[in-house]
Amino acid sequence: MLRALARIDLAAIERNCLLLARVVAPAALCVVVKADGYGHGAVPAARAAQAGGAAWLAVATAGEAAELRAGGIAGPVLVMGALSGPELTIALHARADVVAWRERFVAALAAHPAADGAGVHVKLDTGMGRLGTRDPEEASRTAAAVASAPRIRLAGAMTHFATSDDDPAFAREQLARFKPWADAIRTEHGPLLRHAANSAAALGIPESRLDMVRCGIAAYGMDPFGEDPRNHGLTPALELRSYLAEVKPIAAGESAGYGRRFVAAAPTWIGTVPIGYADGVRRALGDGCDVLIDGRRVPLAGTVSMDNITVDLGPAPPERGAGVVLIGAQGSERVLAEDWARRLGTINYEITCAISPRVAREHHRGAAG
Repeated sequence: MLRALARIDLAAIERNCLLLARVVAPAALCVVVKADGYGHGAVPAARAAQAGGAAWLAVATAGEAAELRAGGIAGPVLVMGALSGPELTIALHARADVVAWRERFVAALAAHPAADGAGVHVKLDTGMGRLGTRDPEEASRTAAAVASAPRIRLAGAMTHFATSDDDPAFAREQLARFKPWADAIRTEHGPLLRHAANSAAALGIPESRLDMVRCGIAAYGMDPFGEDPRNHGLTPALELRSYLAEVKPIAAGESAGYGRRFVAAAPTWIGTVPIGYADGVRRALGDGCDVLIDGRRVPLAGTVSMDNITVDLGPAPPERGAGVVLIGAQGSERVLAEDWARRLGTINYEITCAISPRVAREHHRGAAG
């Protein structure tokens, strides 16, 4: 038994993508597999997404595109992030489309020896305030520069919503800024993909789907609104598991963990689970968070340490070696990434992305044995 294991159900990713592809049709589904597939494993997740109908894949960095190609992933890939000169070379050698918003970048791209056939997506910043230009005229000039360059092609027009999960009204304002500009670009330069929607917008703002949507969190079966994935028919793909490495009695007044944050009020049994904040179980979870053992909820007891957590097993403890589910389902009980996120005051994206590389990944298809 491994001390810490993330089990990823690739069939769940495939089913989620099938569902998303049906919901957004006729728009194309682009699945975002950046950050190692949100902690699920980029190459296996990409393969499952494509099996579920993803027409495109998207990443943040050139290195991530290269990783997909090295893993045997074919098909269109979009690098959404900023690219330095060396990174542009990596992206082009990976046969990835890139994003532009300045004419100077287009000139450098067009002169690059590996640029033949490269697709370019021009980005208008309609309210995110990060990458892209806020000036529609500059974005139009950039698109014209791409369209006039003989070795590259204008493949898309894009923007990025800032609040589609919690303020759809502002997302609709962004869409109102973006769509007339993107429509004009397509009228002037011919067919291209207009894309703006992330998971929350794809599910909650139908008019934002346009020609393609870029879904990340929903593809992995997590709720883009931070609630219950079942609200949208999504199936969480990742389980985080460990086991009871030690079980021992503790008397009233005795403590467990750094800082003695847990002091037993009455005799009970304490279990030690060999997983901690170096694995992604954030220290702030502490008291009040549950794990699943033998199909029942068991509370954490005291401070999360780097390599271990302790749990209050109560008066009838399981045996040493019993399996522990930190994220996932056991019997009729579930602990969701969304539960951790609410406890920590963060979002479910951060929960799975923070599961560290020292946690082994196991990819499978179907229910756990």
